[in-house]
Amino acid sequence: MKRGKKYQDAAKLIDRTVQYDVAEAVSLVKKSATAKFDETVEAHIRLGVDGRHADQQVRGAVVLPHGTGKKVRVLVFAKGDKVAEAEAAGADYVGGDELIPKIQNEGWFEFDVVVATPDMMGVVGRLGRVLGPKGLMPNPKAGTVTMDVTKAVNDIKAGKIEYRLDKTNIIHCPVGKASFTEEQLADNFQALMSAIIKAKPASAKGQYLRSVTLASTMGPGVKLNTAKLA
Repeated sequence: MKRGKKYQDAAKLIDRTVQYDVAEAVSLVKKSATAKFDETVEAHIRLGVDGRHADQQVRGAVVLPHGTGKKVRVLVFAKGDKVAEAEAAGADYVGGDELIPKIQNEGWFEFDVVVATPDMMGVVGRLGRVLGPKGLMPNPKAGTVTMDVTKAVNDIKAGKIEYRLDKTNIIHCPVGKASFTEEQLADNFQALMSAIIKAKPASAKGQYLRSVTLASTMGPGVKLNTAKLA
């Protein structure tokens, strides 16, 4: 794959043989984010677990102290009093059965996170085939299936992100924007890492943090010293 001049220049800043500490890594990622838009800074964390086994799944959610820098659109499935509660909390869309054909047949996806009250999961379950592959299915572990819709919406708007293993046992998560200060990015990254380390399954054997890389949308990856993170 041929890389552009900007990428090649940015890559020269980073020594591929070095594993950096958090402060150095964040500084390098900011310096190498040279695109014309405000790039997202992402953490890519390879874990020493096997996600095919239920007891080695790593999944949860964490509120980043400085948010993600992105406006998050929240859809809440609710009924009764919970509809007004969700609207008051600042949900972008609130509804029930009437949204099923809109999402299923019309391909409406003007939202980033879905929250549902437990009594609506029968309705939401009918959307499993379309929401599941997009990672949008509400889940109790992530706090998106709850009766406390006010807290759920507030947390998401404040910068709550979900983390989960992909098929290759890697977690990919945004930790902010390139325009954030180094301190804000480091705080967000540390909050994410603390949550993932706490979520270590009891059945996980050997080295838990196999590799941790920080990168901006268009920039090269910067490897971190995993020994200093554990």
